Amino acid sequence: MSYKQMTGNIISATKVEPDGVFENSAASGVWSLQEQYDYRRGGNWPETGNAILGLFFGGQGPSSDTDLNTIDFVKIATTGNATDFGDIGATGSFNSAFGSKTRSVVATGKYAGSTSNVIEYVTPQTTGNGTDFGDLTVSRTWGAGASSIIRGLVMGGGEGNVIDYVTIATTGNATDFGDLTRNVIAGAGAASPTRAILGGGGGGNNDVIEFVTIATTGNATDFGDLSEDAEDLAGCSSNVRALMGTNINGKIQYITIASTGNATLFGETQYENRLSNPMATSSNIRAIFCGGQRSSSYKNDMEYFTIASTGNGTDFGDLTVARNRGAGTSTAHGGIAT
Repeated sequence: MSYKQMTGNIISATKVEPDGVFENSAASGVWSLQEQYDYRRGGNWPETGNAILGLFFGGQGPSSDTDLNTIDFVKIATTGNATDFGDIGATGSFNSAFGSKTRSVVATGKYAGSTSNVIEYVTPQTTGNGTDFGDLTVSRTWGAGASSIIRGLVMGGGEGNVIDYVTIATTGNATDFGDLTRNVIAGAGAASPTRAILGGGGGGNNDVIEFVTIATTGNATDFGDLSEDAEDLAGCSSNVRALMGTNINGKIQYITIASTGNATLFGETQYENRLSNPMATSSNIRAIFCGGQRSSSYKNDMEYFTIASTGNGTDFGDLTVARNRGAGTSTAHGGIAT
């Protein structure tokens, strides 16, 4: 018996390709099981209930440190290359990001060569460009983002100690939350549903980890120390553990968010030292670290770690463009997951 591989939409004269992984994405027509399987493996088949998505915002590109407005997304539970989501309205590098299940928010750090206070958001269930959300209380670069399902925080940046917060479901300008224990730039942000964590970063006392209670306001409290001084970090978390890395010879460190104490080595990236701020995001199960700069080379590789265990990174795929100094968030990170 011969088998004819159909290329799509077998009862229509006009083939309609799937246009995304979202619940409301189009994939009209009648599809064979083989076709549907192939599209799903390629990360381009609508998912009922919506897949857990990781989004990566902006950064600096490989051409003369060009500020990028690119937004990429991945399905965290699978592996594969990132897909273009849309653009940030204000081209942004040195930025910070956080989000809920229904909104992903980015605070741009640098725009057209100047420090920026712009906040934008996208709706992760549909692709598209960023929409204005409001402004930070002060312009800054390289802050760290963290959030619960309700509140988003931008911590530090510009070698300052300011913590801002917004209510993610509404739009408007940020409000002062309190102060960090130190001035810090390029630290690692992460969260559980109740606590936001900031670890490492430049500006002095680069091994410090501190935390705040997200639902209240007030100044940060000392949590413990990293195993080594570290700046230019990225962070992500489950609702139990926060991972921070990787500017210490490719090392990833972790803490248990509900307690206090010093960080413990989790594992190492597949690659040598990632400089100048990689990006990171997570589900409650899997963490992804990506991008960054090694020597004079910008990178587009992504790798993942299973948060509940320890161990080294595994290849995930590639970003759409090599970059560093961007920011990541997801639709089911540790600040959301319970």
